[in-house]
Amino acid sequence: MVKEIFTRDEGNPILKPADWPYRVNSVFNPGAVEFNGETLLLVRVEDMKGFSHLAVAKSRDGRQNWRIDTEHLLRPDENIGEERFGLEDSRVVWLPERNEYAITYVSFSRGGPLVSLAFTKDFQNFQRQGPILPPEDKDASLFPKTFHDHYFLIHRPIIRGEAHIWICSSPDLKHWGHHQILLPARSGWWDCHRVGLGPPPLETPEGWLLIYHGIRMTAAGSIYRVGLALLDKDDPSRVIRRCDEWVFGPKLPYENSGDTPGVVFPTGVILDKDGKLRLYYGAADTSVCLATASLSDILACLKSC
Repeated sequence: MVKEIFTRDEGNPILKPADWPYRVNSVFNPGAVEFNGETLLLVRVEDMKGFSHLAVAKSRDGRQNWRIDTEHLLRPDENIGEERFGLEDSRVVWLPERNEYAITYVSFSRGGPLVSLAFTKDFQNFQRQGPILPPEDKDASLFPKTFHDHYFLIHRPIIRGEAHIWICSSPDLKHWGHHQILLPARSGWWDCHRVGLGPPPLETPEGWLLIYHGIRMTAAGSIYRVGLALLDKDDPSRVIRRCDEWVFGPKLPYENSGDTPGVVFPTGVILDKDGKLRLYYGAADTSVCLATASLSDILACLKSC
C-alpha cells in the first residue's frame, strides 16, 4: 500500500479568484519555474465569458505574497483561429540549447483543443509558434533536454474515444513523428477512463519522473487523481516503473467544491536544493494549490512498484 507522500500546504489555496486585480471566474492549472530567484507561475485564468488566458504570478518563497502581473498576459489572439476560445494549462521548461523557455499550452479552436508552442526569455515578451499538433490534443510538455539531437514531447490525443499518454519526437520543434503510446489508461483501475501528463518530466538519478493525472468516471461524476511513473533516463519512450495506486487525490473542501468538484490537476513542479519537491496544482478547476513531498520518498515509492 502506498503511504501518504504529499503534504498539502497550510496556506491552500495559495491563489484564488479573489486575489486577482481584475474580475475573473477562476485561477488554476499553473506552469511553474524558478526565474530570477523567485517562483514564477504561469496561471490559467478564466474570465467571466468562459475564455481562458495565461497570467504571471511571482513569489519569493513560492507559497505566499504573490505579485500578479497585469500587463504581460498571454491572451488569445482573435486573428488566430486556433485560439478563438482561449489558452489553457501551460507547461514550462528551460531549453538550454535555445537559451529560452518553451511554453506548451492548449489552444481551444473551433475544431477542439490542440497543442501550441511559445518561447520567452523574460515572461514579458512571448513568441508564438502556433499549433504543433492537431486537435483533439492536450496535456503536452517538452523534455528540458534533447536526446540524440531530437526534442521529445509528451501529449494526450483523443483517438476513437481513447485517451492515453503519448510521446513523439522532432528534430526542429516543427515536424513531429515517431508517435507511440507511452502510458495507457488501465481498464477497471483508478485511471481507467483517461490519463494525461501533469507537470513537465523531471530528471532524477533514477530516470525521468512522470507525475500524471488519471480519471475515473463514477455515478457522482469524474474523479481526478495523481499517479507516478518513471521513464528510462536515456530513452524516455521506455517506461521502467508505474505505481499501481494513486498517490494524491481530492480530499479537502477546496478540492471538492468549485467549478469541477473532485479534481486535483498538477501542472507545475519545482525541485528545491534540499530534495523537496513542490507540486502546484489546480483544485476543482477554481484555485491554485501547493503540495510538497520528498523526492527520495517518491523514488522509493516507485521502486516498490
